[in-house]
Amino acid sequence: MRIENLQNENRRFIKNVDNFHVLEYARDISVSPEYAEKEYFMSQMNVRRRQLVIDIDKDHSAIIQAGAMQWMAGHVKATAGIKGIGDLVGKTIKGAVTKDKIMKPEYVGDGCLVLEPTYKYILLVDVSKWGAAGMTVEEGMFLACDSNVKNKVTARKNISSAFFGGEGMFNLCLQGNGAVALECDVPEEDLVEVVLEEDELKIDGSLAVCWSSGLDFTVEKTTKTLIGSTVSGEGFVNVYRGTGRVLLCPTKLGLSPAGGKTKEKTIDSSKEDLSDEED
Repeated sequence: MRIENLQNENRRFIKNVDNFHVLEYARDISVSPEYAEKEYFMSQMNVRRRQLVIDIDKDHSAIIQAGAMQWMAGHVKATAGIKGIGDLVGKTIKGAVTKDKIMKPEYVGDGCLVLEPTYKYILLVDVSKWGAAGMTVEEGMFLACDSNVKNKVTARKNISSAFFGGEGMFNLCLQGNGAVALECDVPEEDLVEVVLEEDELKIDGSLAVCWSSGLDFTVEKTTKTLIGSTVSGEGFVNVYRGTGRVLLCPTKLGLSPAGGKTKEKTIDSSKEDLSDEED
């Protein structure tokens, strides 16, 4: 099998981690005339289509988000990824608490797997670099991972972090060895990495994209007194303590250029409707 024209002058691989590759469309020429102008300016602002391409072989199978496959070549087949009734029950519970799709198919064999295009940014991570405890990711970011990567649900250690932290009661924890692909609203170069060594990080809002699972996460008031919180204009902050890393996005989608919050804009990936939602 040989795949030709996967890369050309309009699309190319922009990042590779092991057998995971991000294919980015520098410009989308498969566009109808009425949307050509909008497509042009979108590409100038780095709003582009991206696809995840995964090489599958005997040492590397892939677990992906359900419904994400676009095409595959070679001797590649999808399996349910269920190893008995106990595994089914466990994954059902996991999907319910994380608001994620229950079944994540596993693709095995020998060939190439290509996922559906997205306008979001695809972050490729070598999960082994996050240490033995692994990494915890924000809800809805998981796209795919190598089958050698273990994924499990972690619960908040206290009620305050669940109700006031904006990160949910449960999150997905990834650990082991292999590549992980995450969908993010902002490009990787806009993310700020904070490395903690028995220290603490306080964030106003749910700006953390992912963090070391070994960190202690709580939600606290900015000051110890009610008057102090009123004067500072801040209420609760997310606090990460211990040794590890946190990736946060200060330019998270939904912030206006002036810094004030605004309604999020959405872009339909279909060519029939690329318009923004009305404010």
